[in-house]
Amino acid sequence: MPSAPQLRSLSPVRPARAEDESALVALDRATWSTLHSVQPEPRPPYPPFFDDRHRPAEYLLAEAVTDTGGTDLAGYIRLARPTPLACNAHVRQIQGLAVAEWARGHGVARALLRAAYTEARRLGAGRITLRVLGHNAPARALYASEGFTVEGVLPGEFFLNGRYVDDVLMGRPLTP
Repeated sequence: MPSAPQLRSLSPVRPARAEDESALVALDRATWSTLHSVQPEPRPPYPPFFDDRHRPAEYLLAEAVTDTGGTDLAGYIRLARPTPLACNAHVRQIQGLAVAEWARGHGVARALLRAAYTEARRLGAGRITLRVLGHNAPARALYASEGFTVEGVLPGEFFLNGRYVDDVLMGRPLTP
């Protein structure tokens, strides 16, 4: 089994393109865990990553220059409208964040979050929200360090690995 690449430097976060789909699929499968996902573990036949409800324009990608001399996908974040309602158009929601195991601890998630704030503001949003599983302490700590506060908790909303897990709603304003 080949060794994981070593991150040398992080490239600027960029919007996803249709041709990124295979790399996103690979990252999504490699990072799947009940720590952050309520979906069943992916199994063939795999659905497409992009579809009518998950468009490339909703994803921002972090790529890293690695010790192999190449550039590899280090992570992604999905930024979408929480509802199609006009009265909710001032809000964007993070609906997915994944970082490759080899890229963790290098600021990739923080860079993706900050790029999402910039993109949300560009789209006219004044606030950003997310949902995180109650047992995902690393993610909750990261979000809190970025100014997110708990705005609600749905106790025992999901049953994962034999136990009930809270769904924690977090949000923050997008003031400059």
